[in-house]
Amino acid sequence: MKRSWVWIILLAFGLVVLLAPIQLVLAQPVDRFFHLEASQFSYQPSVLRVNPGDRVTIELTAKDVVHGLAVDGFNVEITSDPGQTDRLSFVADKSGVFRFRCSVTCGSMHPFMIGKLQVGANSLYWRAAGLALLAIAAGIWKLGK
Repeated sequence: MKRSWVWIILLAFGLVVLLAPIQLVLAQPVDRFFHLEASQFSYQPSVLRVNPGDRVTIELTAKDVVHGLAVDGFNVEITSDPGQTDRLSFVADKSGVFRFRCSVTCGSMHPFMIGKLQVGANSLYWRAAGLALLAIAAGIWKLGK
């Protein structure tokens, strides 16, 4: 009977780790500047990380052909001609992970020219770390019996 209570407690902690909202203290909003280089069929860098409320400025330079940049969820878009640099600014007022993609057909692999804008903390990472620690604790408890 005692063993079943331990498993119930471990299961309860696991549900708390999975479902509880994570409120991390974030910095005050600041201006974030990124220079993206677009070439067939990628962006460099392909991942941008900002905090909610940050004012994001992206400079896009097309290296080979005309490329665009559209950020899902923010209704912003720019286009850059080869060798030219264009700029767009917006406030990252939504938390989550958003894709940015090329908005100008630039070749056969165009649909795969995407990047990621991460606004806020990576809660999936912290939940996975919590579950891993819980699994280790369960394993140690099981081996101790």
